[in-house]
Amino acid sequence: MTPHIVVIEDDSTTRRRLAAALRKQLYRVSEAENAVAMEEILARDPADLLLVDIGLEGKDGLTITREQRSRSNVGIILLTSRDDQIDRIVGLEMGADDYVTKPFDRRELFARVKNLLARVLEIRSARPAPEPVTRFGDWMLDMGRRRLERGDGRIEALTRAEFELLAALTRNPGVILSRDRLLDMIRQRKWDSDNRTIDVLIGRLRRKIEADPSRPDWIITVHGEGYLFASDIR
Repeated sequence: MTPHIVVIEDDSTTRRRLAAALRKQLYRVSEAENAVAMEEILARDPADLLLVDIGLEGKDGLTITREQRSRSNVGIILLTSRDDQIDRIVGLEMGADDYVTKPFDRRELFARVKNLLARVLEIRSARPAPEPVTRFGDWMLDMGRRRLERGDGRIEALTRAEFELLAALTRNPGVILSRDRLLDMIRQRKWDSDNRTIDVLIGRLRRKIEADPSRPDWIITVHGEGYLFASDIR
């Protein structure tokens, strides 16, 4: 079946041109000027990929990303005219798969669309495998339900980026992982080498899982090299 793409963009000229270009690539394309129109489209024809403008009026692209990611594994590419790293990081943390900054090269966008659709369709066609549960100290990280739970049953909320980072660390106990390596493990795109995203995420995880974040027992800093997760994994 031909993949279905929904373009959510409030600038009618940009939306129509982008939709027309995607149709020439032989995709089924629907157009929505806002979140309400998008939801009406999805109710009758679920999408394989969403192209979402971050700066929509009303419900913005970041909110749409968070809501749609909680409901499905639909591919999400954010479109933004703002050269703002914070927007990009927040969008990726909320579950976007990729982003493109306007004005964008159509060939690059089409390549990103093609690659993301291939991953989405592969995930949907694959037979689900049992997901492991990792235990350390008083914590249980449930990979299948993407949930961190304390021994007393309390759930500790994690963003997507926090979950992926903690999963990467716990899968490699006792191994020193550099920031660049961790970025590669939690994202499917290239990050700037001077990006401090990992340090920010590590700080947030320590505040959630460590008894004393200033003297961590689990996520250990190896100065000049990266981070190491303590090896008491069950």
